[in-house]
Amino acid sequence: MSNTVVTVQRHIMEQQTLHPEATGEFTALMMDLIFAAKTISREVNKAGLADILGLTGSVNIHGEGVMKLDEFAQRKIYQAMDHGGHLCCMASEESADIIPIPSRYKKGKYVLLFDPLDGSSNIDVNGTIGTIFSIHRRVTPDGTDGTLSDCLQPGRRQVAAGYFIYGSSTILVYTTGNGVHGFTLDPSIGEFLLSHPNIQIPKRGKIY
Repeated sequence: MSNTVVTVQRHIMEQQTLHPEATGEFTALMMDLIFAAKTISREVNKAGLADILGLTGSVNIHGEGVMKLDEFAQRKIYQAMDHGGHLCCMASEESADIIPIPSRYKKGKYVLLFDPLDGSSNIDVNGTIGTIFSIHRRVTPDGTDGTLSDCLQPGRRQVAAGYFIYGSSTILVYTTGNGVHGFTLDPSIGEFLLSHPNIQIPKRGKIY
């Protein structure tokens, strides 16, 4: 059994070598998103000690009460992703409209779609919650503001998709179309380490 430690950054970089046309832009985008998830994980783990439990008093576009951690996660993802020059726009379950990139920043070739904190009704009972994301290449001209057509694309056009789970441990599971891989956050060093390589559904499972 190999004792090699593989960080998520190393794994993404190795995946990048499979695509000679890659510029590193997607890798940088993923690292920004991972940074946001680490910040969210930190706050989730101390939710009972900080004033971030309960409702904000507002509702989202689905008519659901917005939790304080929903709002926090939305803000942290936006702050991590708005300035890198990798995205042309974003869309979130918590926002009625697409989220534009500020005019002072470069518009990139990717679109980020996300639910900042799925399962937020579990927060107050210390249940498992998570962030879900999907990344597409834009379909509108490069360098321009992203539009709704960039966001409303078929799932088969995804560049990457995955989720972060915040529970007894923080886990990232993602795919770029070349296998599904899971990483567990080691809080002592602040790194996601490969813990579940090449995840597959068993031929015969015990749960349905």
